[in-house]
Amino acid sequence: MTRRTALSTLAATPAALAQTGNRSGMPPVCIFSKHMAQFGWDELGKKAKEIGFDGIDLTVRAKGHVEPARAAEDMPKAVGAIRDAGVSVPMITTGLLEASDPAARPTLSAAAKLRIPYWKPGYYRYKFDKPVNQTVEETKKSFAGLVALSKEYGVTAGFHNHSGDYFGAAVWDTREIIADTDPKTVGYYFDPGHATIEGGLGGWRISLNMVMPRLKMVALKDFYWAKDRAGKWKLTWCPMGEGMVDWPRVFATFAAARFTGPLSLHVEYGDPKDELPNILKDYEFIRKHVTAAYKG
Repeated sequence: MTRRTALSTLAATPAALAQTGNRSGMPPVCIFSKHMAQFGWDELGKKAKEIGFDGIDLTVRAKGHVEPARAAEDMPKAVGAIRDAGVSVPMITTGLLEASDPAARPTLSAAAKLRIPYWKPGYYRYKFDKPVNQTVEETKKSFAGLVALSKEYGVTAGFHNHSGDYFGAAVWDTREIIADTDPKTVGYYFDPGHATIEGGLGGWRISLNMVMPRLKMVALKDFYWAKDRAGKWKLTWCPMGEGMVDWPRVFATFAAARFTGPLSLHVEYGDPKDELPNILKDYEFIRKHVTAAYKG
């Protein structure tokens, strides 16, 4: 299926014809702009609108839709073009790790001026040649400066629970460094897929319950474990609903809490050169399940 065919097919569906902003009380469904890297600012908003997305999770990082060094100049242009297409920008994804980064203040200042409420920092990682507590303290110190900038500009940071050797893979890490901070300034950017990777039986549910009081944004992706030809287990990304994430329970939890922060779709499977059909498929899955959970 080509991009053009996929768009033509979806354009006839009710979901694609739904008006952005008419889903009162439901979280906006967004596309992570990394997966539409082939489109410039004007086309990005138009394509997202054609599919039915409410918003864009805009990359403001190296090789993203907005380069960090040009955040002050280019974010208003990019966001303006997207909004002109009838699509919102409720969050941005950055690579920021320190308040001393030359891009930190311009990026968060621009977000504030553009009334973008949420932003995601970059990733801190564990190094196994140093004590865990040392990493916790170093991360807390580095992140504290960004929290201060968030508070200064009135925007909200969401800490992502990326699986692997990333700080925050266990949400207890994040709780350790944000416990004494203003909930309006920083909270969780929860990823059910990564949470299930790290805690497939009960850990993901404990994590979900832990983050709900301070949940700001959600990343959506699915996966399963499969053995490769050498017989080793390998993490395999897949279409939404075809993996191991318990989506009915996840969305029911969001709906019960009346969570209305942005849901950002990530499409990590398939050929990166032809992601659009996969984006369309996952969008339909998300819209169906979000509607069922919130309207049921």
